[in-house]
Amino acid sequence: MRQKTVRRRLAGALALLVAVSGLAVAIATPAAAAPGDSGDDGEGAPKSLIEQVEAASRGYVEAKEALARSKKRQSELGARLKQLDAELGPRQAKLDEVIQQSYRTGRLGTMGALLSAQSSSGFLDRAETLETIAVRENAALRDLKATREGQERAKLSIDAEVRDQARQVNLMAKRKVQAEAALKAANAGQDDPQPSDGGSSPKAKPAPRNSDGSLPSEGCSVDDPTTSGCITPRLLNAMKQAQGAGFTHFVACFRKQNSGEHPKGRACDFAADKNGFGGDATGSSKTYGNNLANYFINNSSRLGVLYVIWFRRIWLPSSGWKSYSRAGGDPSSDHTNHVHLSVR
Repeated sequence: MRQKTVRRRLAGALALLVAVSGLAVAIATPAAAAPGDSGDDGEGAPKSLIEQVEAASRGYVEAKEALARSKKRQSELGARLKQLDAELGPRQAKLDEVIQQSYRTGRLGTMGALLSAQSSSGFLDRAETLETIAVRENAALRDLKATREGQERAKLSIDAEVRDQARQVNLMAKRKVQAEAALKAANAGQDDPQPSDGGSSPKAKPAPRNSDGSLPSEGCSVDDPTTSGCITPRLLNAMKQAQGAGFTHFVACFRKQNSGEHPKGRACDFAADKNGFGGDATGSSKTYGNNLANYFINNSSRLGVLYVIWFRRIWLPSSGWKSYSRAGGDPSSDHTNHVHLSVR
């Protein structure tokens, strides 16, 4: 009887130990949360940080593109000035020729021509000659004046473009400092280049632009094919270009959250694993994520990229790769299971 009691007690203790062990295992290995389900306030960082990085990166990219447009205008103005310079000499020579001819003919007024004429037909011939010279002189003078005025306008416009370029360069520098300071204040933002960065990528089809080369303002106006929400046409183009380049794993774009680009329809999360958002990407899944991040970076100007987040790092157009993670974060908030893309 005593042996049965002992065996029952041992069996109960063993069952309790198994139950506790199973609970411990369950707690240690929770199911991976999808982006947005992990409790983070936005893209794996506090709302204030996301808003600062977003504003700084947007300001940098806009200033950089404005600088490029200004340099293009300066080049066009320089070509126009060169053309006007080439036209100035011949037009001055033409005016000098007309003036010399007028002196050879004689600068007679109508009354002088009438008094010196031997006949009425002679008077008409003389008057017609003088009128022709006067018309040619006035035309040559107008051409010369217009060329000189065009030169002056071109020079003033070039000076204005140079001043604008200086402003844009200063603004770019300020936005760069702003973004990096925000990251450092959040105990992140250290330089973090890796051997997997760079490489060649297929060229993406550029997003539509305005006639001056700037990106048009876009709202959340097209259906999101990955959710029941909406995205911008520019983000749809970026997603389709990536898929066309072979990046066909699961994608989720629009979602409601407290900050960031997802609720504005300007961000997508691209899963590294074939089957969706899992744990930390390894092996071929991590290579896939590296290649996808590089694809967006190498096509950043064509696609209007604002920033890319992947594997505890954030890529900014102003600063390249910077460290970016939550202490003890899960794979979704640390972006170790998906590549995050934000576009302007």
